Amino acid sequence: MQREEKQLEATLHAILNRVNDLKSAIQALITKLETEYETIHWPSFLDNYAILSGHLTGLSKILQAELAPSLRSVVVLPLQLGCERDEELSRLTEGRVPACTHDLVPDLLRTKPEPQAEQRLQQLIHKASTLNYDTAQKQVAQFTKVISHVWEIISKGREDWEGESMRSAGMQPTHSIADTHALVTAVGTGKGLRPGMPACVPPGAVAPGMGPSRGPTPQMGPAAPIMPKAPSAIKTNIKAANQIHPYQR
Repeated sequence: MQREEKQLEATLHAILNRVNDLKSAIQALITKLETEYETIHWPSFLDNYAILSGHLTGLSKILQAELAPSLRSVVVLPLQLGCERDEELSRLTEGRVPACTHDLVPDLLRTKPEPQAEQRLQQLIHKASTLNYDTAQKQVAQFTKVISHVWEIISKGREDWEGESMRSAGMQPTHSIADTHALVTAVGTGKGLRPGMPACVPPGAVAPGMGPSRGPTPQMGPAAPIMPKAPSAIKTNIKAANQIHPYQR
């Protein structure tokens, strides 16, 4: 019995310390939002929120430990109810609960949801159990589509924020997405290149329009009309001289 009481006391002490740390973190975050709302930066807010998340994680680990289930068997009952102010209770609760009245006890010591919330939960459970499979799959697909759209918006906002952070820190980006796309398009389709530039032909290769051993190969196209060749003036003079002096050779 004494061992269980010591374990319970140690568990309550750890929970109380973690709750106090969590309360201090929440107060610091609220104070920062109220007093530094004009100058607060997003990284600073994330740091405070990370501290808050760490305290919540630590509290969850304590509640999920092996010693924590003993709290389920502990019953808390009010010893005295009244409308008069209780100074000790007010001190323990830091002025939030000045008296243990009949109106506060059901809310403070409630172990089940409120009747309206419990009724609403039962309605939702009944609706989920009677839902058709195809209808459920359609709703899941629609919900997944909405989540994907929101994720794209968040990712784009994160990229823009990271780019702004880099520019504000003086770190210029070493690449340009537009230049990369233009380079890929030029390599793949030739868009943006200057026309008329000579092609680079490796040694031993045959350039377009050249034969393997002779000169330029004829280009395919419409045939031009063949004109009669004009006689050479030198041959005509020699022939005329032979006719005048046939024996003077």
